[in-house]
Amino acid sequence: MALTVRVIAPDKTVWDSEAEEVILPSTTGQLGILAGHAPLLTALDVGVMRVRADKTWVPIALMGGFAEVESNEVTILVNGAERGDAIDQAAAKAAYAEAETRLSQTSADDKQAMIQAKQALKRARAKLQAAGGMK
Repeated sequence: MALTVRVIAPDKTVWDSEAEEVILPSTTGQLGILAGHAPLLTALDVGVMRVRADKTWVPIALMGGFAEVESNEVTILVNGAERGDAIDQAAAKAAYAEAETRLSQTSADDKQAMIQAKQALKRARAKLQAAGGMK
């Protein structure tokens, strides 16, 4: 028995296929989904989702959203998503370095700028991890 997995972003459908297993970056930690999973609705954090299809793991960078599991169907609605094989690793490394620099140069007194810098670093890290440039 397989799962039907759909990852839907506002501008495109990133994944729409069957899979044996899914690991999601929920807001409370990593969440594994197999066939026969109980119905579930969960919030997703910025991070890397992994899908196992045909015994191969496919990483997908997610930019936060929600996942619903019901009757062996996993529907993931996200603010943004990119498959790891579609991400330029060199550009992802550069974006990560830039986000680290921005965070280090942000004043702790400017709380809004600090939150934005931390979120930018989180997004850059997710893309770099999905591209295989960071373990």
